Amino acid sequence: MPRAIWSGSISFGLLNVPVKLYSAVARRNIALREIRESDSARIKHRLFADGTDEEVPRDKIVKAFELTAGNYVPLSKDELDAMAPEKTRAVDVVDFVDIEEIDPMYFNSPYYLGPAEGAEKAYSLLAAAMESAGKAAIARFVFRNKEQLAALRASEGVLTLTTMRFADEVVPPGELDEVLPSSKPKVAKKEQEMAEQLIESLSTTFKPSDYRDEYREQLLQLIERKAEGKEIVSSGAEAPKATKAPDLMAALEESIAAVKDKKPAKSAPKKAPKKAKAKSAKAKKSSSSRAKAKSSK
Repeated sequence: MPRAIWSGSISFGLLNVPVKLYSAVARRNIALREIRESDSARIKHRLFADGTDEEVPRDKIVKAFELTAGNYVPLSKDELDAMAPEKTRAVDVVDFVDIEEIDPMYFNSPYYLGPAEGAEKAYSLLAAAMESAGKAAIARFVFRNKEQLAALRASEGVLTLTTMRFADEVVPPGELDEVLPSSKPKVAKKEQEMAEQLIESLSTTFKPSDYRDEYREQLLQLIERKAEGKEIVSSGAEAPKATKAPDLMAALEESIAAVKDKKPAKSAPKKAPKKAKAKSAKAKKSSSSRAKAKSSK
């Protein structure tokens, strides 16, 4: 059974729904240790004062803000604790918005919300109402000693909470003037149409299970081969080169042709149903003729 990592209450209006927070992500990182190559001795990191060989105990270390090079404003633990947000158990809903209005760049870490004991009905009511309205709730709550902005969503009767970045944490495109093109290159209509055609030919329904962490799989295979004593031969990979402007059309045409070759050919529509309809129509006609002949007799 999953273990709750936080408990509190969703609060909006006069309604309070006690909930528990569960991680929605299973970390699959491969833990690698640092060792000395010659004898596999574990490496330990120690803290030294800059410019000296003196090791500094952790209880003698304080945090500081660097005003200018070498000029610091030290902050004690008590001062930082006094500035910490008040630890509450409330997820305070501020607004309800359409989820499509939120740029995915603002999303951070996802979690599941489950009902606390005795709050099952209130939880189901909130989930059903949010799902029916197609709305997400923007809320604030204190988690791990930090005030968090979060989006609450409902799907199939389950509430999820995703922490969000504040507006000043997302870099606006305007700050990338030195990186982005200074002038917008002119794009030919034919080039755009072909690019759209290529996008359409590669479009499909999103299925998360179709995508795997190929690097992690290859790293595990490498570890297994080395553990078995097999020799590893590395192959250098070249970085792909950008397609030059004069070659765009040719590259688009070749890409579209390649996609068509990979896709299975659609089978021709069967004409049997039409024949069957024709036969049934003739049968109806002949049966009605026989019926008329009998009635005339």
